Amino acid sequence: MTTQINWEKLGFGYITTDYNVRTHFHDGRWSEPEVTDDFNISLSIAATCLHYGQEAFEGLKARRCPDGKVRIFRLEENAARLQSTSRGIVMPEVPTELFREMTLKVVELNKRFIPPYESGASLYIRPLLIGTSAQVGVKPSTEYTFLMFATPVGPYFKGGFATNDYVIMRQFDRSAPLGTGCYKVGGNYAASLLANHIAHEKGYAGEFYLDAKEKKYIDECGAANFYGIRNNTYITPKSTSILPSITNKSLQQVALDLGMKVECRSVEEEELATFEEAGACGTAAVMSPINRIDDLEKGLSYQIAKDGKPGPLSTKLFERLTGIMYGTEPDIHNWNTVLDI
Repeated sequence: MTTQINWEKLGFGYITTDYNVRTHFHDGRWSEPEVTDDFNISLSIAATCLHYGQEAFEGLKARRCPDGKVRIFRLEENAARLQSTSRGIVMPEVPTELFREMTLKVVELNKRFIPPYESGASLYIRPLLIGTSAQVGVKPSTEYTFLMFATPVGPYFKGGFATNDYVIMRQFDRSAPLGTGCYKVGGNYAASLLANHIAHEKGYAGEFYLDAKEKKYIDECGAANFYGIRNNTYITPKSTSILPSITNKSLQQVALDLGMKVECRSVEEEELATFEEAGACGTAAVMSPINRIDDLEKGLSYQIAKDGKPGPLSTKLFERLTGIMYGTEPDIHNWNTVLDI
């Protein structure tokens, strides 16, 4: 059975594949994973995920590589982050081995949807954990469903590795300092939808958030982490309301490998004027260098990219990290799970 997809023109969206994998939590234990070609979920109208936000998800990618093998990047880190989120909103943790087993199974079952290497596209894997017991009182669910599906995706931004313009949205907060910002839950993304919509209407690639308490420090860059580069130093914000990006964590290590310094600390908005390069980073886009950041309320514009092009260090970091992901650079930290399928 062949797959009729124009891989080179593939956008970042959803395409139904062949199978998904599910497990259920009941009476204090996870069931054996089951494979299904049904892409619907049957839920009680009183399920806690629908009323009280007991919902968490992850995102990771499988890539067809030049050597013909398939590589999945840092899946154990995704398992660990989901476990952290589960603790944060009182859900049972999915064991790392179960997470790994289901990841490998969903990739192998849908291998015909893994885009060819030359296309620059990948197979996006979406783990989803939801509370399913029926109740109307505000308390954790007693039953849960954990599932994984996969879909082929192209670049998150149409231009791929190219600079984009962002706008600071002072009138919106993505999350509270001691809230759920450090967890990957749907509520954080719901809180960003209006700001993102307004930013797009104004012609920007995305919105920029400052800290909710003082509106002084850089928080997140849309749905991604922010980094800035100055004096051969990779600088990224540290905050309790920022999602710990696995891509950002990896870039920090790659920067050290390349002889750069790394600083993870509070970053004031005024520092934007001093950065030689900057960008957003995350699973979807990997790296998206920033051209310009506008603060419309203050009437300021921070021009970062020279001639509107990605800077040399951002380019070097991107090439090294994606090289590791595709097996063309040495995987000295053993980040990849390699499949011969």
